[in-house]
Amino acid sequence: MAAEKEYPMTQAGKEKLEQELEYLKTVKRKEVVERIKIARSFGDLSENSEYDAAKDEQAFVESRIQTLENMIRNAKIIEEDTENPDVVTLGKSVTFIELPDGEEETYTIVGSAEADPFEGKISNDSPIAKSLLGKQVGDEVTVQTPGGEMLVKIVAVK
Repeated sequence: MAAEKEYPMTQAGKEKLEQELEYLKTVKRKEVVERIKIARSFGDLSENSEYDAAKDEQAFVESRIQTLENMIRNAKIIEEDTENPDVVTLGKSVTFIELPDGEEETYTIVGSAEADPFEGKISNDSPIAKSLLGKQVGDEVTVQTPGGEMLVKIVAVK
């Protein structure tokens, strides 16, 4: 049997997943079951769109619960790297500028389980993170993106 995939994440990221799992199990699951009961009371299930929608939602909720349980079970908490403060590692925020005259951008590199680009958290599997990991302040790095190559300079790591 193949080894299960590890999910690197911060302690805060794991806690967020645990909260979502608890919500799905204690609140959302019950809401969906109630919707199914109500939809059943409408009669003929073959033409009952409310019933179909509730069953689809139930399948989604159960799938998400399984996914979250797996991620939490296989979570690998990212430890803070205090020995190399200027090196880009998982869990750190990195600020860089696109050369020659781009704007400054800052991202925190996290595991795929807690990536959220809208919050400035990018997955360690993303092209930008893969290019930056292991580099340090002052390095110029070529990043392969879907839109082509981009040259960036690392200006800060926290």
